[in-house]
Amino acid sequence: MRIAVEGCAHGELEIIYDTIQEIEKVDRKKIDLLICCGDFQSTRNLCDLKCMAVPDKYKDMCTFYKYYSGEKIAPLLTIFIGGNHEASNYLQELPYGGWVAPNIYYLGYANVITVGGIRIAGISGIYKSHDWMQGHHEKPPYTKSTIRSVYHIRNLEIFRLKQISGNIDIFLSHDWPSGVTKYGDENKLLKGKPYFKTDIENNTLGSPANMELLKHHYPSYWFSAHLHCKFAALIPEKDGPRVTKFLALDKCLPKRKFLQIVELKHNQNLPLTLNYDLEWLTVLYLTNHLLSVKTGIHYMPGQGGNGRWIYTPTTEEKENVLKRFNYDLQVPMNFAQTVKPYDPELMDQNETPKLIINNQTTQFCNTLGIDDPSVLLQIILNSKEDKVNETIMESTLESTLESSDISVTFEEDSTCEDNTKHTINIIDENFSNVLPIERIESDLNSSNHIARAEPNCKKFKRRNCSIYSNTL
Repeated sequence: MRIAVEGCAHGELEIIYDTIQEIEKVDRKKIDLLICCGDFQSTRNLCDLKCMAVPDKYKDMCTFYKYYSGEKIAPLLTIFIGGNHEASNYLQELPYGGWVAPNIYYLGYANVITVGGIRIAGISGIYKSHDWMQGHHEKPPYTKSTIRSVYHIRNLEIFRLKQISGNIDIFLSHDWPSGVTKYGDENKLLKGKPYFKTDIENNTLGSPANMELLKHHYPSYWFSAHLHCKFAALIPEKDGPRVTKFLALDKCLPKRKFLQIVELKHNQNLPLTLNYDLEWLTVLYLTNHLLSVKTGIHYMPGQGGNGRWIYTPTTEEKENVLKRFNYDLQVPMNFAQTVKPYDPELMDQNETPKLIINNQTTQFCNTLGIDDPSVLLQIILNSKEDKVNETIMESTLESTLESSDISVTFEEDSTCEDNTKHTINIIDENFSNVLPIERIESDLNSSNHIARAEPNCKKFKRRNCSIYSNTL
């Protein structure tokens, strides 16, 4: 299988696809897969541009919206991870991965998938120590702080990826593994990027979490981007036979080394379609209870704890998950637009970014029996709004009682009972907004609906919603 690896895409899909087609003409060989290492910039409209943490002068619609709208179709299967220049509101709809456009698949916060038997793992975002142990609490519209923290890697994703066993053929990250420069030609790198010297000397260039993953798995290939230069290295396993071939690539610009063609042997009996990795699905299922969407420090299980701290799945656990997917792990082609695409001929397209529940994620979570972070965030948001409304109602009622000369006698019990029933109805209506009624009905009518009665799944009951929202 021939794979094209792209560094930072920065929204230039048309140029990347045109370059691949030119390579195919010269080599007279078809390229089967395109992998992008972040800064993909899947901006669908002007609203998405507001959710990118870049200076205004760099906020360009570029060409992704054409593939989202259907004006163009990606000529080959495309897989990408997120970087630090992304339409984070769109990617947040797909935390476990999904199609951002026909034939273009985002891996989510972290993921492991297979194509033709080749196992590809990836982690989105960049490492920042101050957000490392936070939950996924950000939601659009973002603040000046959350528009950046939303793409910072969390310890949950690293913990999950470390539960994976077996060989990984390709690993993708946006920023480099820390310390990787000492395994390549560092002097040559510094000639082109002299300002890297201080960070290299202080061992602050790159992500320590990524190097931890690299030395845990030693994948055959590790591809990165972010620093806008090409750099290669070989990282051998200490006292072991495994070696990782590392390659970082540049961004998509003229005369820059932004694309590399790699040939890997694959299972000729398997179609080159996108498939879920069973072990990864099982890890997601087993660690669902570790997901948090709140601020504050969140620790992962460790050897000194009381409960389970190794979640590498057993054969029985994987079989249970396989049954949930009806023994079919092919990723469904279920892309659907969730917002209107950009139209160059329309001037007034200003909208406020908002939290959107994507049906792809709903379908995936219902099948696997895990929680959608966006739904948890919506529950918290609605719970806070209900509390505000309740406070307003109480203050209004108090002021009404104070300004009215009302006396209640025992003969008025029936009236009080009617008022109590009315109050209960109001509460029911308020809590029915925790999840949209139409979404609940569609889920119940869906053939893919699964009753989520597993012990590791959070259960939402109206009577304890406020308690739950404070303990995520």
